[in-house]
Amino acid sequence: MRATVISSQLALLNRLSHRLNSGLSFTSVTSPVEEQPDYDFPYSDVPNPSRIKSERKPYVTPMKVLIARAKAEREARKAQPCRVLEEPPDNGLLVPELVEVAHRVYRARGYLLSGLSQLVRVIPVLRCELCNEVHIGYVGHEIRTCTGPKSWLQSATHVWRRGGVRDVFRFAKCFHLYDRVGKPRVLHDERFSVPRVPAIVELCIQAGLDLEKYPTKRRTKPVYCIEGRIADFESVVGDNEGGGGRYSFENGNPLMDSSSMLMKPVEKIQNLVENKISHIEELSDEERNKLRDLSKHTLDSWFEMTSGAKKIMEKYVVNACGYCPEVQVGPKGHKLRMCKASKHQSRNGLHAWQEATLDDIVSPNYVWHVEDLNGPALNNNLKRYYGKAPAVVELCVHAGAPVPDQYRSMMRLDVVSPGRDEVDLVA
Repeated sequence: MRATVISSQLALLNRLSHRLNSGLSFTSVTSPVEEQPDYDFPYSDVPNPSRIKSERKPYVTPMKVLIARAKAEREARKAQPCRVLEEPPDNGLLVPELVEVAHRVYRARGYLLSGLSQLVRVIPVLRCELCNEVHIGYVGHEIRTCTGPKSWLQSATHVWRRGGVRDVFRFAKCFHLYDRVGKPRVLHDERFSVPRVPAIVELCIQAGLDLEKYPTKRRTKPVYCIEGRIADFESVVGDNEGGGGRYSFENGNPLMDSSSMLMKPVEKIQNLVENKISHIEELSDEERNKLRDLSKHTLDSWFEMTSGAKKIMEKYVVNACGYCPEVQVGPKGHKLRMCKASKHQSRNGLHAWQEATLDDIVSPNYVWHVEDLNGPALNNNLKRYYGKAPAVVELCVHAGAPVPDQYRSMMRLDVVSPGRDEVDLVA
């Protein structure tokens, strides 16, 4: 009897093992199909709140790397006091492969501003009267994050009013340098005589863009470095002769084809808001399609501008103050005593220059993501369920553009936010 029980148990174990092996073989065959897709962009969470004004911005390059780099340069200077700088743009010459990128960035900036000027007439943009908070929607959110003067009297509640293109993002301005290598600094007494331009435009000018309003010196021979000082032995040549490697924005025919796809939709939708429509629900189907095309190409212009500027910044130096929003494109920061941020007394008003990031020259201005423009206002007690996105992306997405993959996790599209009547259950 016992032998029969043992044999029946062994038979049951054999059947179970056979089923398990077949299941494993079936899973191994279908596993390549059921694999999760590999995303090109890593997970990015909601940006942290703005830093305390008394704290310094984090360094882009670690301090140990900066110290080691300075020691290596000092040793190379001692070994060879007089040498010719070979690597552009440190030697005063242009980087050939970045000239076309500079033209594309400048054109993309123009298309971006043109597209946003039309989108903000249909998609509402709100800004706080007391601080720099921006919101995309017909009703401002109720999240208490106002840091303006006397905001504590209103429990940090924002006071909303209608905004515009300048509230969507901010182009930081800097001083224009005629000679970025020979005279890289602007002195305090020259603050009224040197023009100020958007930093991204100055970056394009130094990378090879020529504008008649902002002339710049183009060299044909590299400069010398004598004991750490730049010496230029190139003879003074007239503007009509000293254009080695000079490119013109107006007659750059081979460069116009790279971004021609961004020009047609802008020309096509010039009459989108001729009827002064102020609500997206009032648009017809044809106007909705035009608005969708405009938003797609405006978003493409944004990504082309930021990606090109980031590529240029890998070669051309951009400096930013560690405490205030001041930016200067060039090898060195200017010498103006205009810093009013924390610890400026110890620096005699000078800026604490350090390596800049892309957000320093083009501030994305992150806003809270809203699923429905006509929905209720975002609740302060449910803010941990809401996502964020740059105001440009949020504006274009509500106008019909697809959500970019790199901002899906930041916008928390996979999170179902509770309703206002469920605050007591989840808060």
